Amino acid sequence: MTATTTSRLLSLLSLLQSRRDWPGSLLADRLEISPRTVRRDIDRLRELGYTIQATMGPDGGYRLDAGSELPPLLFDDDQVVALAIALQAATLTGVGIAEAAMRALTTVRQVMPPRLRHRLNGLEFTTIARRPGDAPAGTASPDVLIATSAAARAHEVLRFDYAGSRAAAAADSRPPRRVEPHHLVASHGRWYLLAWDLDHSDWRIFRVDRMTPHPPTRRRFAPRHVPGGDAAEYVSARFKGSDRIDRWPCTGKVILARPAGDVLPFAGDGVVEELGPDRCSLELGAWSWIDLAATLNRFDTEIEVLDPPQLRDAFAQLAARNSSTATRRH
Repeated sequence: MTATTTSRLLSLLSLLQSRRDWPGSLLADRLEISPRTVRRDIDRLRELGYTIQATMGPDGGYRLDAGSELPPLLFDDDQVVALAIALQAATLTGVGIAEAAMRALTTVRQVMPPRLRHRLNGLEFTTIARRPGDAPAGTASPDVLIATSAAARAHEVLRFDYAGSRAAAAADSRPPRRVEPHHLVASHGRWYLLAWDLDHSDWRIFRVDRMTPHPPTRRRFAPRHVPGGDAAEYVSARFKGSDRIDRWPCTGKVILARPAGDVLPFAGDGVVEELGPDRCSLELGAWSWIDLAATLNRFDTEIEVLDPPQLRDAFAQLAARNSSTATRRH
């Protein structure tokens, strides 16, 4: 198979992966080849293991379907980097697939072009879990992740524009942030940068999807000591309203009239104990007692508060507010 044929097959495969159905005449136009050559190339892809179905219609066409075996796959540069990032994250989740993910990541690295391998080698991060019901995941560009992580690895001051709020995003004259980047942290599908803010002389946590990095500054800094010594624990503690200790400021224990199996998937970092076929205890934390009471109400069942009294009082306050809301007339 010539280099020209191989390149054409890769282009054809990329087109087939981009949409469900392709008329044969449109494929021929896109690739600037004859319909006969399209049919011949489709046969070559089938020989390589791809399941490509012929579709009915005025012009006839083709559809790439899942097959019984895994054929060679085609990814563009961004997809390769995204796949490698996902595999690296999977090695840190502790869900029983770490070894398989590491083997897959090693395989992907081995077949990467040198330019992509160099980009990915600069990416280091830690993964921590968050509670179900937290804010939905944001998105972060692989280029921004890699640039941010590279600056942290090189101990290089990072400058970036930050859309921390609507007002900040609208303020075009707002100067760029200047930080000493320390660590990237992935939490429940969202990316954060832990950094020392040079303008505020304090530790700050930035959402990476809101960052637009400036060109590298080439200004080095001496790494600072993260409070507590562990970046992931520090970020997790800040999410829970604490500067140092990785635990919720308000923690209570209740009995729910639900089977433990129904509660466990939604308990987050809570502790569930089975008390019978239709009852379980749940120890859970939150920002405030009102927040904790509201969170427990989402299980939509009878609740018995075991401790502390503050949680029982929070349920009473929440009930009074809800009653007022229900009876208020506009």
